[in-house]
Amino acid sequence: MRVFVIKAVVSAICISCFMTVLCGSGNEPIKPIPSTIETDKKKVLLGKKLFNDPILSKDGTIACSSCHILQDGGDDNMKFSFGIGGKEGAINSPTIYNSVFNFRQFWDGRAKDLKDQVHGPVENPVEMGNQMHSAVEAIRKEQSYLKLFEDLYPDGVTPENIADAIAEFEKSLITPDSPFDKYLKGDENALSPQAKRGYWLFKSKGCVTCHHGINIGGNLYNKFGIFKESNSTNLGRYIVTKREEDRFVFRVPPLRNADLTAPYMHDGRATTLREAVVIMTQYQLGRHMEPEEIDDIVKFLKSLTGQIPQIEENRPYED
Repeated sequence: MRVFVIKAVVSAICISCFMTVLCGSGNEPIKPIPSTIETDKKKVLLGKKLFNDPILSKDGTIACSSCHILQDGGDDNMKFSFGIGGKEGAINSPTIYNSVFNFRQFWDGRAKDLKDQVHGPVENPVEMGNQMHSAVEAIRKEQSYLKLFEDLYPDGVTPENIADAIAEFEKSLITPDSPFDKYLKGDENALSPQAKRGYWLFKSKGCVTCHHGINIGGNLYNKFGIFKESNSTNLGRYIVTKREEDRFVFRVPPLRNADLTAPYMHDGRATTLREAVVIMTQYQLGRHMEPEEIDDIVKFLKSLTGQIPQIEENRPYED
């Protein structure tokens, strides 16, 4: 009990100090997504073609879009995804939308950026089960790809250029103009009174300590299970670093479009937004919230759904 009380007091002090820094002088801890982001149009279109093509997988059955469905929330709404041969993964597939704003990629942060991230699924034996050099050989056999690569890259089809094109496409997948973004830009009517109460609670209760910045998360690591044992079978960052202090430490998930990306947590243990908020109050905040407070926060989270981008269909490039 004494340890719990000390943790709670330290947490309260940290939250208070953090809120003072973030919200002092009228500054908001969350920033709106820009309406546009600078990208190379030709690379985006090539990257889109690759993103949707199962040619990257060993058996030609799995594409990036198999687990990151762009017509919805950029994930697959499954607890764990399935790869080649029907193999089931062991971690929840994160949304690809707004991933350009994450400081690292994957739950355990093992990829430093989007380009580095591309290699992971291709070479994962459970996901695409391939090797990048094999993917290069398969793409080089496709005439529809050769000219596209030669026009963009002096050295044609290489693992680095495949990753570069896919990363450029993923960079373009931002979802601006959510009701909350409009509110941050000055439209007081963009949010309902309940959503505004939810945002105030989100800040005052300490959720914003980890979920802040442009992606409302995705910019730091934290241990899952601060005030309550998580019983997670995934060791998080420890798998990468082998440091004891990194056991059950994960990249904080971004909350953009959260209403579209159930189930939640790295192991998909929460099937609804409300359940996810309740879990966070117990495991991360160590504090009680009234049912109506949780409802208000959920209403705020639903205001984070932005505009799904429309990438024009692949066609011969035009200058």
